[in-house]
Amino acid sequence: MNKVTLDTTSKIRRYPETTMFGAVEAAKNAYPNAYAYDFQGKLTTYTKFIELIEAAARGFLSQGIKKGDRVTICMPNTPQGVICLYALNRIGAVANMVHPLSAQKNITFYLDFSESKMILTMDMFYEKVKAAVAESAGGAKIIVARIQDELPFPLNVIYRFAKNSENMKFPDREGDILWTDLIKSGDSETLPPIEYDESRTAVILYSGGTSGKQKGICLSDKCFNALGMQIAEICGTNLNSDCKFLSVMPIFHGFGLGIGIHTILINGARCILIPQFTVDTYAKSVIKKKPNFIAGVPTLYQALFETDRFKGRDLSFLIGVFSGGDALSPELKKKVDKFLKEHNANIQIREGYGLTECVTASCVTPVDRAKEGSIGLPLRDTFYKIVEPGTFNEKPLGEDGEIILTGPTLMLGYLNNEEETNDALRADENGVKWLFSGDMGCMDEDGFVYFKQRIKRMIVTSGYSVYPSQIEEVLEKCPDVNYCCVIGVKDRYKMQKIRAYIVLNDGVEANDAEKEKIKEFCKPYLDRYEWPKEIEFRDALPKTLVGKVAYHTLEEEAEQNG
Repeated sequence: MNKVTLDTTSKIRRYPETTMFGAVEAAKNAYPNAYAYDFQGKLTTYTKFIELIEAAARGFLSQGIKKGDRVTICMPNTPQGVICLYALNRIGAVANMVHPLSAQKNITFYLDFSESKMILTMDMFYEKVKAAVAESAGGAKIIVARIQDELPFPLNVIYRFAKNSENMKFPDREGDILWTDLIKSGDSETLPPIEYDESRTAVILYSGGTSGKQKGICLSDKCFNALGMQIAEICGTNLNSDCKFLSVMPIFHGFGLGIGIHTILINGARCILIPQFTVDTYAKSVIKKKPNFIAGVPTLYQALFETDRFKGRDLSFLIGVFSGGDALSPELKKKVDKFLKEHNANIQIREGYGLTECVTASCVTPVDRAKEGSIGLPLRDTFYKIVEPGTFNEKPLGEDGEIILTGPTLMLGYLNNEEETNDALRADENGVKWLFSGDMGCMDEDGFVYFKQRIKRMIVTSGYSVYPSQIEEVLEKCPDVNYCCVIGVKDRYKMQKIRAYIVLNDGVEANDAEKEKIKEFCKPYLDRYEWPKEIEFRDALPKTLVGKVAYHTLEEEAEQNG
């Protein structure tokens, strides 16, 4: 019997019965003059942060947003996006988190699927969002944020005139509103009492789910607050107002929102908000801001070795370095650990494993030890089992099976999808609800968990989960394509890149111009990280005995050819 799963009821801590906003407000009460975030050098205290949140909350009330309403946040890591999240939470509304680089048609889907009444976006994305709203059924009102409004002087003036003059005319559609005007509009509103309901959806994040199809994942206040307490406990130091975290992972991602924002803010630490990632800006931010904690996907750490900005630099200020979103290879872990030691950071990179269905990490490498190939130990109050896929029958220690888990961060369910919810969340004979991950792994005698492979068909590129069937569906809409197959192939930087094998219709010439034509066709339908990086034309593709394309055969071929 697996000793870390024997008892899921004793010694479970009580989590505060408060909202996400309430947890941040508690941090303000403890550290009123500490800085909540740093954006491009502009520092905002917790006291000011709460004032901004409540002003925005009153603004939403003035615009007719009420408890239970859904508002889409389509933003990079900027103050407006973070303030909006907590402002909605303050009044009991739901934050629907969306990638700002999403394709126009995907934004339309997110708006309609969530039944959003408003959407917040940056001025640079306004035209795309306006077109998405025009095609949607609900006709959401657009709130337009401007980056210069949150920049310190004189950067705000320089940005306005050097980079943003074209966008100053936005919004130009009747009914849309500037973020700054939304804030002003609520001056006469009175905020309602804070109401906590453990069964209420606070945030909707998107993922392919355990079956590989796009789903909205409904997460509660407790999910995020419990995660923040769990992560604070395993940081290796007391997480408080003396600590700084480089918040580079995006807020529409469970990792970025759950750990990079909420965990930091409810513990009184400082978020260093990074709206756009490049290797150069990342390196400069680490050197200049001296964060105590950094987190990212393996791709980010691979990028460390492609810049000379760290040459001769002292990184002894680093207390915690975390990797998630994809498996960290033993080779890359050794390289990062060596890099840290050479730069006076006496720590190891720590790997985490989780799913958006439990916000993000639920299993992390301990601070003081690691086992090669292991994703670590479950967080406090989270329990893992390794079972025969789709059942509760536990596998012996060391044998592979499906990873299932339970704990305080499990989702409420999939939005508007009871069937998939019931498939992913199942109660055992004792009434304990478990999440079936769709991932294969094993556990050793010390309780360390090892991720092996995914049961579901999925590609992870630069930390983003991509589902081949969705790309194939788009490709097969192209008039020139007969049928196709999409796989992930190894890539030194992205870990995997997307390759499409395509059989063209009769009479269509297979050349580079046709490849570009097909790539352009995909762009309105797919997010940037979903675009096929490689296209290979074939006269035919291998088939299974039942006539389906044998994607495993193509994967094996790509593996052999390198």
